[in-house]
Amino acid sequence: MSEMEERDDKLTVTFFGSFSMTYNGRTITDKSKNNENQFSYLMQLMTHFREEGVNKNTLLNALFSGRDLNNPNHAIHSVMYNAKKRLESYGLPKVNYFVAREGKYYWTKEVEVVEDVSLFEDFIAMADKEEDIDYRISLYEEAVYIYQGDFLENQIGLGWITKENWRFRKIFVETVNKLSGLLAEKGRFDAMERLGLYAARIQPFSDWETLTMEAYIASGNFDKAYKLFDDTIELYLHQQGIKPSNRMFDLIDRLGKQFEHSSGSLNEIQDHLKEDEANRGGYLCSYPVFHGIYQAVSRISERSGQMIYLMLCTIVDTKGNILARGDKLDELSPRLEEAIRTTIRRSDIMNKYNKGQFLVLLMNTTMENCQIIQKRIDQKFMINRQRISVRYYVNPLW
Repeated sequence: MSEMEERDDKLTVTFFGSFSMTYNGRTITDKSKNNENQFSYLMQLMTHFREEGVNKNTLLNALFSGRDLNNPNHAIHSVMYNAKKRLESYGLPKVNYFVAREGKYYWTKEVEVVEDVSLFEDFIAMADKEEDIDYRISLYEEAVYIYQGDFLENQIGLGWITKENWRFRKIFVETVNKLSGLLAEKGRFDAMERLGLYAARIQPFSDWETLTMEAYIASGNFDKAYKLFDDTIELYLHQQGIKPSNRMFDLIDRLGKQFEHSSGSLNEIQDHLKEDEANRGGYLCSYPVFHGIYQAVSRISERSGQMIYLMLCTIVDTKGNILARGDKLDELSPRLEEAIRTTIRRSDIMNKYNKGQFLVLLMNTTMENCQIIQKRIDQKFMINRQRISVRYYVNPLW
């Protein structure tokens, strides 16, 4: 039985991800329901801070959003009375759940609480003291997989929730890093892969993909590593408009250095390197490939004196603001991609930097020709008097 399974005569409470409560198999508050109500606010505070207690001001702020009340004590007791009736209706023993003592309110000792947060902290505390590496790994794993999402991640707003959210988020990051180090040390790359995939799902856009990449590279799963890299570029750049970490690029560079092909003749290698001649227009490539080409042609242009320009094409709205998201962008992005690709020469290189922006390397040309290319792109992109347009920025490589 997992640590968070429902236990008879114990109130099971979860905070990681969304709030929920069960008792003797009966759901009191479900994760799928809206928990922004006085009952949930009260139970969150009382069960989470059941040892240290909750002062009156914290309760008033959580339950009544700082409103002026004629009788604050009566207001708090009214919410507690209604909560007591609700808890009793779900089979909890008829006791005083909310005990007032020395200016604070405490959850009763007569109903034991099983809380995911407490288990998370307990497993980490035990693991930190454990000398046996295998057992320490198992304890860290118990903790990590209890963390089903950030602390009350959909209720950020109240100060105490924000504070706890960031505190546990930091602990989760530290624990994943400790665990991944131990797994790498023991050569358990399957578990390391699972950990990276899990962490990336729980905390998206937090660079956990690098952990999975390290596992793939260390275990020789090069195809999976390359695919994960491409998928990460797509996710970060194209969908969110943010650049993956330098660590991700370092890993793919390391992968390229250690990857070895079987022996082959020059003709065989050259035949494999050839591009499909059916591809016309500019060369559309992924960001890592574009990045490498940019650095290579920069060196070439320094030596040869050949003028090469980098052009950024950005879709903007009627007010000249960057169009960052929306159905209109989803419709216009492929059209701009096609307009650019079929306008630039076969020797030019382009990359979809994100949904609304494209990078183009214009080879051996002039600034005047860059302006001509922009007009031709506009002619293909602008149709039916549309008011959304493209803004162009051009810089020479040297």
